[in-house]
Amino acid sequence: MRSLAWSEALLLRRNPLAVLIAVGLPVAVVLGLRSSAELMAAVAADPGVAIVVTVSAVALNLFVYYHLVTALVARREELMLKRLRTGEATDLQILAGTATPAVAIAWGQAVLAAVTSAALFGLPLLVNPPLIILALMLGSLVFVLLATATTALTSSVEMAQLTTTPLLVIPLTFSGLYFPLADLSEPLEQLARLLPLTPVVELLRLGLSGTVADGSTVDFAGSFGPAVRPLLVLLAWVVVGGLATRRWFRWEPRR
Repeated sequence: MRSLAWSEALLLRRNPLAVLIAVGLPVAVVLGLRSSAELMAAVAADPGVAIVVTVSAVALNLFVYYHLVTALVARREELMLKRLRTGEATDLQILAGTATPAVAIAWGQAVLAAVTSAALFGLPLLVNPPLIILALMLGSLVFVLLATATTALTSSVEMAQLTTTPLLVIPLTFSGLYFPLADLSEPLEQLARLLPLTPVVELLRLGLSGTVADGSTVDFAGSFGPAVRPLLVLLAWVVVGGLATRRWFRWEPRR
């Protein structure tokens, strides 16, 4: 699996667009949030927390999901996945090895955002680090599984621009990064909280600052209630993504 991950990292490094996104995403988010106080306040009251939450969520959605769809489709159409299955690697190792570089870069972007935020704005003391780790781990797993499932609808790398659009635009728009979900009608708000990116944003906000979307502080010594629902939503998406991958993922191109 290490060999597969290393070879995938080398291929990723030779992709100019992927490198540009990997390097430029944290910078773009920092500049964008600094230019809009309203946008920053919609994510979190603390500027440093807002930057870390936004970079982490966008990296999982944009980089892990989209890059992995294009990578898996390209390897499938080149018959590389078919050849790998004839070797010693298991199916899980092949998928994990392919996904590892993208996930590692997304986590690196989150760390870089934390360092940048601490230097520019003074990131507050972390309230609940385990929630941050859970958010990144479960969020990464969800978007990896959604990416593998999406390849079933994607016949070519060029087609990925179309098939990935719904899961790129809708979860990001209704994640709470652009406007408070409380501004939506009650049914739409509840639906937005069931999307795969929203619980990641909620858990990151809780873990970093101990606050919920409306800015109120949570006392974790008394209850973990606000974190239960986002965790259950992410676990549900893991199950859905796993079943979809097992049912529809193809190792060979259609002929």
